Amino acid sequence: MAADGQCSLPASWRPVTLTHVEYPAGDLSGHLLAYLSLSPIFVIVGFVTLIIFKRELHTISFLGGLALNEGVNWLIKHVIQEPRPCGGPHTAVGTKYGMPSSHSQFMWFFSIYSFLFLYLRVYLLYHTWSQVLYGGIAGGLMAIAWFVFTQEVLTPLFPRIAAWPISEFFLIRDTSLIPNVLWFEYTVTRAEAR
Repeated sequence: MAADGQCSLPASWRPVTLTHVEYPAGDLSGHLLAYLSLSPIFVIVGFVTLIIFKRELHTISFLGGLALNEGVNWLIKHVIQEPRPCGGPHTAVGTKYGMPSSHSQFMWFFSIYSFLFLYLRVYLLYHTWSQVLYGGIAGGLMAIAWFVFTQEVLTPLFPRIAAWPISEFFLIRDTSLIPNVLWFEYTVTRAEAR
């Protein structure tokens, strides 16, 4: 603890910009869209929650695909090195490169819901339409590639992976051979509760 009247040399501070989103003051649409731009964080929290409670291999694989997608996005940004759009007031954005939009790529990978999400990236001047479009193309291609990889390569391995001692310890399960998981869980839970 420093003595009264004494302090250390000022440190160089950097913000954690994971959730730093700006919007034009007084712009209700911009305010709503700024909150909507946090969707990837909500998606990740949803995935982690689902994995903790269900421990299903397909869900774990889906999250792995999203993580790989983010890594590919980082690589593309550092190869292309296209700057973010001019005119925005954003001085504390996480990276200096905007191509492709990692938000765009993530949301295209996840769902069609992303149209509103993509619109807000341009509306709030974080990206141009071309950056969002190329992020969407990259995310779409990654989603297709990861889906095919999961179905053709990983799914046949899931029964073996679920039988590993580490998987049994963490209660990891494979429901890929169960035609109706909801009905199966319902009937097993009912039978166990009696």
